Amino acid sequence: MHLELRHLRSLRAIHEQGGLARAAEVLNLTQSALSHQVKALEEQAGVELFLRRTKPLRLSAAGMRLLRTAEQVLPLIDAAEAEFRAVEQGRAGRLHVAMECHHCFDWLLPVIDRFRRAWPEVDLDIRASLSLKALPALQKGQVDLVISSDPEEIAGVTFQPLFDYAPTLVVAADHPLAAKGYADPEDLRSETLITYPMERARLDVFSQFLDPAGVEPAEIRQVEQTAVALMLVASGRGVSVMPDWVLRAQATNPELVTIPLGPKGKLRRLYAALREEDLAQPYMAYVLRLARTEPLRFLR
Repeated sequence: MHLELRHLRSLRAIHEQGGLARAAEVLNLTQSALSHQVKALEEQAGVELFLRRTKPLRLSAAGMRLLRTAEQVLPLIDAAEAEFRAVEQGRAGRLHVAMECHHCFDWLLPVIDRFRRAWPEVDLDIRASLSLKALPALQKGQVDLVISSDPEEIAGVTFQPLFDYAPTLVVAADHPLAAKGYADPEDLRSETLITYPMERARLDVFSQFLDPAGVEPAEIRQVEQTAVALMLVASGRGVSVMPDWVLRAQATNPELVTIPLGPKGKLRRLYAALREEDLAQPYMAYVLRLARTEPLRFLR
């Protein structure tokens, strides 16, 4: 039997409306067209689907079996069509985010929380496990937005600026550099440098400060959590470089001192990388706007 969705919808409408005339109105068909459709369906099935001698019109046993099929299938089809319309209208989609900055969770999570309230039909995810291969994952379609401070020339990918930050050295309050007021690369040659477990090229302290000067710290210690890194610094077990907005919460901590990298400090910019074709999506424009404004609230 060749069964079409219109057959199932017609069967359901006739059952719910109790007759051909009202069902035809609901389906926006003529009564004659609906009658011919039912007759053709019955010929294919080889059985009567309706008890025509009853008023209102009732389904036969075979018709009831087919109605149960319609009640299972049609809601799924209706839901899929609604999702397609939402995607077409820009209300639905996917936003899987990856990060190349280990510390971005602090301001990104409030951004995502506000976003999901405004765009509940968009599928959200944060793919921290892809942090070291985030841009290739973006090209392959595995993620949709990458937070990065290192823009690259990548075909089909655009880097949208978010906000500026200053990589800043944090040392114990009694460290000699605290009195100096700033750090030169040579100052870190004898230090234990506490870093996040990231690719060296993605760490500002190396790419922007030590590597250009040809300086290697005495030891590198990798720590997952910011709070643990700061505890080690306060204990005199090393120094660390973090964005100024991460360290701003430590301004009243008497055990820590923050100083700029170099006499004038360093300034970096954070970007959101996304595929060029996604830039026109309304929900993507919304999350970019949040990503530019929410960090300012966080800083304040």
